[in-house]
Amino acid sequence: MMKKYDALYIFTNAPKDEALDQLVEKVSGEITRLGGQIVGTEMLGKRSFARPMKKRESGVYVRVRFEIAPGQIQALKARYALSEEVFRMQILAVDERREQLVAEQTAKRRAKAEAAAQAVAQAAAGTAATESAEAL
Repeated sequence: MMKKYDALYIFTNAPKDEALDQLVEKVSGEITRLGGQIVGTEMLGKRSFARPMKKRESGVYVRVRFEIAPGQIQALKARYALSEEVFRMQILAVDERREQLVAEQTAKRRAKAEAAAQAVAQAAAGTAATESAEAL
């Protein structure tokens, strides 16, 4: 059974976009090598650390969402511990119920905003019709 995970990677030796893309491909390759699937990748950009770590001031953050068997997570962490390119890494399991709840709340907000926009448009149309009738 596959389970969804979010992984946050920090790379410190990736000054160029091409090098960063290669590092992300390498990280993604490790996931697929262990039988996982990449769902999505999000580049969060370069950020400063709260305090220097290992004489580094900042790093490039990348979030990867993937699906993999839960038994493979330890092997994945062990592979990244040996990698010099990955400065820090954190893997969290995605709570499917929370994801569904957030999606439902977002859909409700969107529907409410659309209804409010329609009401404003109808009110504006009604005001314009009244003004043109008065002008005649």
